[in-house]
Amino acid sequence: MANRNEPYLIPELFEALQSERLSFFSTVDAETGAPFMNAISWVYALNDTTLRIAVDSRSKIIHNIHKNALVSLAVFASESAYTISGSAKILSSHLEGVPLKTSVIEVSIKEVRDVMFYGSRITVEPVSEKTYDLQAAEKLDGQIMEALKQETIQ
Repeated sequence: MANRNEPYLIPELFEALQSERLSFFSTVDAETGAPFMNAISWVYALNDTTLRIAVDSRSKIIHNIHKNALVSLAVFASESAYTISGSAKILSSHLEGVPLKTSVIEVSIKEVRDVMFYGSRITVEPVSEKTYDLQAAEKLDGQIMEALKQETIQ
């Protein structure tokens, strides 16, 4: 199903983005104009046209979005690779009840592309593993993911 283009998340991709998932988030570097990519995991599909992403408030990602709202997210799901492009805005620079100063980015999806090359599929999706205090990591991940699911964020 390579080269599929949609203006919204297809059901399989929406479902994959209902829980924490290793993804690659790209912004436009505010100083150089070059692509700037980060590995992230706090991504949540609020609906089929909106993503919520949480990052440390000190991240260069925040500065980049203030200068240029165009972003894209690369995700492996449903045996394929997808890019999700859109326009971002900073919803909040602090999540209530979360100990880490975390900003929430909301992405209005403009295009979803299946970018897997013809005649192939992903057989094993990449996964990440926390290497610090696992109990603290699980607690923080849970707090942030629950906050991203809220209809309104202050």
